[in-house]
Amino acid sequence: MRTALFDFELPPDRIALRPIVPRDAARLLVVRPGGTPELEDRGVADLPDLLRRGDALVVNDTKVIAARLRGRRIGRGALEPAIEATLHQRLDGSRWRAFVKPAKRLSPGDVVRFGDEGKVCFLGQLDATVEAKGEDGEVTLAFAFHGPVLDQAVDERGAMPLPPYIRRAPDERDRTDYQTMFAQLEGSIAAPTAGLHFTDALTSRLEAQGISLHKVTLHVGAGTFLPVKVADTAAHRMHAERGGVTPQTADALNRVRRAGGRIVAVGSTSLRLVESASGHDGVIRPFEGETALFITPGYRFRVVDVMMTNFHLPRSTLFMLVAAFCGLEVMKRAYAHAIGAGYRFYSYGDACLLFRPEGCSKRNQCPTLSRSVCWPPMALPAAARSRRRTAQSLPRPSCRSAPRQR
Repeated sequence: MRTALFDFELPPDRIALRPIVPRDAARLLVVRPGGTPELEDRGVADLPDLLRRGDALVVNDTKVIAARLRGRRIGRGALEPAIEATLHQRLDGSRWRAFVKPAKRLSPGDVVRFGDEGKVCFLGQLDATVEAKGEDGEVTLAFAFHGPVLDQAVDERGAMPLPPYIRRAPDERDRTDYQTMFAQLEGSIAAPTAGLHFTDALTSRLEAQGISLHKVTLHVGAGTFLPVKVADTAAHRMHAERGGVTPQTADALNRVRRAGGRIVAVGSTSLRLVESASGHDGVIRPFEGETALFITPGYRFRVVDVMMTNFHLPRSTLFMLVAAFCGLEVMKRAYAHAIGAGYRFYSYGDACLLFRPEGCSKRNQCPTLSRSVCWPPMALPAAARSRRRTAQSLPRPSCRSAPRQR
């Protein structure tokens, strides 16, 4: 599919720089493809009324680390250029992969000294040696500290890794604002932002309505920040992210489905992980490992029935995912409505609640796959259009970048 199909114009003033307070006061655009109305303006606080007793929410309990470090290159004479590093993948107790700026200032063997003197005197300086240099500004850093001591040093010197479209420096307030109420397990360099809208009051009301809440873990990595630069989505490479679904959670979600309840993914990370843990039979299995699942229109969703998510960037893998869920033309209409109605976009912005298209609600079936809903003809590859004309049916879609399941 052509990446240009997923483009749209967004006025800069629609990008939220701070979250709404309280969190559940954010707006919520309800999208029901083929429904009447198709689009409905609501609020996040209305979520219990928009779901049904017996439904199950799936949230991501990953915790964002203070992964953005500022320092300087040392040991190569008087010139000590400033270096910014964003840690994105831990390799072992002392080594991280990171994206650095400006990458041209670093070579293997260089030493980078991060931050000022630590708050705890025994930590001393936080130095890291460049072990290797890859593409797109990626390097491997070997730190002088190891394990919990390194974690403390990074937390002291680091800042929250706000996305680049939030054009301001992160501050102490972001250490709270950029974590969900479910955050427990450290490892992400970006928040699972749909979860930012939840409060104790909202979760209590959901529970009172008979809507259960289940936690999975997917540590959000570099792919969140990397744009789709290729002209065709088939050439895009997703970065793998590590996550897990426990046997207890898998069993609980399967029981919900057998009882006729719906699986409601809170955010793209929860959706991608649960889909990665599911087989073609629609059964969710325990999962521990990496997934590089890249969802574009034509993907057949195995278990997720409803999705709550924020508004995403044009030409991003996340907008491609929601286009796969509801249909590209539906989501373009939804985003045009949101822009015109003054919704706030991206990580600190408002949310939308997406339902599967009518006719696609049965498990692993989408008998309609209509022109305007499930897979718009403008999104179909040429070969698929030809087969559709001759056979009056769509080709069986496949999933690229299949996850490694253990």
